[in-house]
Parts: sequence; structure tokens; C-alpha cells
Amino acid sequence: MLRGIDPILSPDLLRILRAMGHGDEIVIADANFPGEASARDFVRLDGISAPRVLEAVLSVMPLDSFVDDPAISMQMVDDPDGMPPVVAEFQTVIDRVADNPAQIRPLERFAFYDRARDAFAVIQTGERRFYGNVILKKGVLPQEDA
Repeated sequence: MLRGIDPILSPDLLRILRAMGHGDEIVIADANFPGEASARDFVRLDGISAPRVLEAVLSVMPLDSFVDDPAISMQMVDDPDGMPPVVAEFQTVIDRVADNPAQIRPLERFAFYDRARDAFAVIQTGERRFYGNVILKKGVLPQEDA
């Protein structure tokens, strides 16, 4: 165990988050997402909700402040302008935890899958609600004064 590190952040996941550079993307995916087939690097967090994983990831990873869309969700097929309840929860977590809170931008389903395949890694959660997927772009930490 480490002090100040969320206990759901496994050693493998911490390695991935640390290895990512500015502009790299990570997918937090629901239980139905084709995670392993989409991933260059893959971590399972079965039994843990996607919003809870988002909170843990954002507790250590800066969200990119140089782009308009550092957080992207999957657009609903039957209601492209709607927001699923799980995405509303994602937004609440981002607003509360992120160092650079940003509005989640929806992306068409198949475009989301394409973007996920280019991501640095996929975290497969136990989230059972549909559309419980979000892509995060990693930002930078501010320079510390000497």
C-alpha cells in the first residue's frame, strides 16, 4: 500500500499512467466494451464502476488543458443529443476531481471505437450501464519553482 494513492490503482495501472506522456489517451470502459481487442495495453478492474475508476485515475493524472476535448464519451446510438446517466456521473467526477475540469464531448460510436484503438491503454471496469465509456487525454504537471 502507498500513502495518498487510491487503493484501486493497481501496480499495472500505476505503471501505465506513469508511462503515458502529454497527449496520450486512456480509455475507461464499461463491461461490454471490446477492451482487450481494442487495447495496446490493457488492465481489468472488474467489479468497480467506471465513475469510481475515473475518480481514481484523475486523482493522479492531469487532464490536458491544451485541447478542447480532453474527455470524450460515446454518443448514444438512439439519441445522439442525449446524455446517459453514467456520463452525467463522469461529468460530476471531472468537475470535482480534475485539475482542469472540462466538458465531456460525445463522439459517434464507431468513431469512439476507432479512437480507443489508438489509445495508450484501456481499463475495463465492471460498469454494467450502457455507454459507460470515456477517453481521457493526459495533460502536463505545472513546473515547480526551485
